Amino acid sequence: MNKQSRIMQEEWDYLNSQFGLSEYGSARPDYSIRAADLLDAEICSAYLDRLTVLLQSPSRMITASQFFKRYAFVTSVPLLYAMSVYNQGLDLSAENCYLESSPNQSWLEHVSLTDIGTAMPEMIDRHVWRDQVLLALFAGNIGKLIAVMSRVSNVPKSILWENVAVRVFSLYEKRIGVREEMREHSHGQADFQYLIHQAPGVLFGEKKNPLSRFYGKRTCSSDSNPPIRIRKTCCFYYEVSSIKEYCSNCPKISS
Repeated sequence: MNKQSRIMQEEWDYLNSQFGLSEYGSARPDYSIRAADLLDAEICSAYLDRLTVLLQSPSRMITASQFFKRYAFVTSVPLLYAMSVYNQGLDLSAENCYLESSPNQSWLEHVSLTDIGTAMPEMIDRHVWRDQVLLALFAGNIGKLIAVMSRVSNVPKSILWENVAVRVFSLYEKRIGVREEMREHSHGQADFQYLIHQAPGVLFGEKKNPLSRFYGKRTCSSDSNPPIRIRKTCCFYYEVSSIKEYCSNCPKISS
């Protein structure tokens, strides 16, 4: 059984200040779209075309890749942080998420939730609860949107999934992993190992775990200290960078 609760105010404040997560209510309709609406191919295509103009991107494919780098951060990162550090299960299914944008600040400023209630596990059932939380996020949101965006933009699903994987790895290895006070009181290490090595593909809406293949060893290069994990796919950031800058972990510059 899962215990229904409401996340503590200080926990919510942290998720808001660090990741932009907010409660839906005072959103501006002109700059807000429900994530579930993007699962419609026509709406998704129109959204990417508008974003292509804003980013001055050369193609819808490259736009989709840049979008998913941001989308992975504003959805997966706050949910996984709340799950592993606070032991709270937020609902980031596509039906509960709104993408919020500002005409003067960002094309995807943050995500807001219509329902900010949470579910906490009974300790004996935490692994079952964790699967439910992950299923709603990945199979019920990110995985569905990847499938649609890949179809309408011809961007390989592997690029979009690696965009997600990079955010997940960074969260656990840098933000959660380096905080000593979190290690004793969080489930971070166990959750991370489960996500990259044990979680079945069904939780992601895929046949196989789409994160596992991207978890390679970190390597040293002349431009990196400490070692970094080189991507297996290129996200094409340099195509929209004003100075044609590559990501530090880009496979195009790692040789």
